[in-house]
Order: sequence, then structure tokens, then C-alpha cells
Amino acid sequence: MKFHIINIEQWTRKPYYEHYLGSNKCTFSITVDIDITRLLYSLKSNGFKLYPAFIYMVTRVVNDRVEFKTSYSPEGQLGYWDRMTPSYTFFHNDDHTFSCLWTEFTNDFHRFHDLYEQDMEHYRDAKGIFVKENPPPNTFPISMIPWAGFSGFNLNIINEVDYLLPIITGGKYFEQGGRMLLPISLQVHHAVCDGYHASMFFQDLQNLADSCEGWLT
Repeated sequence: MKFHIINIEQWTRKPYYEHYLGSNKCTFSITVDIDITRLLYSLKSNGFKLYPAFIYMVTRVVNDRVEFKTSYSPEGQLGYWDRMTPSYTFFHNDDHTFSCLWTEFTNDFHRFHDLYEQDMEHYRDAKGIFVKENPPPNTFPISMIPWAGFSGFNLNIINEVDYLLPIITGGKYFEQGGRMLLPISLQVHHAVCDGYHASMFFQDLQNLADSCEGWLT
């Protein structure tokens, strides 16, 4: 992975970055229902579960836009990663706790799914928040709350006002008007993302869900 340093003085987002990271610190979240009717059918037909497909789709969308990859290097420099790695939660049924796991990403869904399955097989019984060693600095958080549908979700990071990466949370999918809908919440920092970028996130995600046969088969 490579980190590209941003020259703030030549950056078109400089005034927004300085405003929303300085005098008017601001993050925002937006929740949209994604139509996964076709996706669920294709997943079932090919023997896959929704969660790894959800992680795959979200990571592909994040990797397609610089705004979602903009962060700080381990040395504190502002820039963006050439690609991001998903860090996702999984649930322990025995004690109702969760753990975080990261998996190397590839645009080849079948290859990513194999890597996901290998990590889950190795770490599914490990307890604690972070169970896989040596997480790379280019990870971003993904989670799912499959027990509740929601129309809005916000994760408050109290003392990390300079956390610039997106936070994505899925909910419980539901049927409405003959369609299966999945609520997905995207939280971003206004210093690097605007409403346009958030809207494009959901548009790209819906396009992936609609074209799922192309990457599932």
C-alpha cells in the first residue's frame, strides 16, 4: 500500500478542511436503504452469505473514491491511501460480545471471500476487541447490527475529532413493497467529505448490488 501526501496549499478542499477541522469541527452521518433483492437471490443461488458480500461491496466503493481514503499517515501527514483494508466486527453468540478482524482486500470477490473465510476460521473463537495482530494503518471500520432495522445511526468518537476515515454500519434488512431493503449508515468527516460524496457512496453501492451477477459468478 502507498500513502500519497496532500499539498494542503494546493488542495481544492483546503478552506473546507481548515473550517471543519478547526473552528467548526463537524462530522455527519446519513442512512439510506439499499435495494438488495437481486443481491440476496444471487447470494443464495451461489451459496454465499450477506455479510462478507456487504464487506466486499463497501470496500470496493471506498477504494473507488479518494475522499473515503483520505487520512493521516502514521507520521501524521495528511494524504490518502492508494487502497483501503476492511476492519470488520463479528459476534460471539456465547457471551454476546464482539471482536474486530481485518482481511486483505482484492476486487476479485471469490479470492476475497476465501481470505475472509480463512480469517474467520482462524479467529472466530478468539475473544477481545482486536484479535488479529499487526493491523495495517490503512484499515477502516465496518460493522453490522442484524438484529434491528434503523432509519438512522450515529457513532460518536468523542476525543478523535481528526478521525477522517468513513465508518459504515449495516442494519437488519426488511421487506417493503416486494423489495428487500438494507439500511446502511455512512459516517464521514466534513473536512474531507460533503453531501455529494456521501450520495455517490450510496449510488455506487446500489450499482454494485444491482450488478451482483457480474462479480458473484
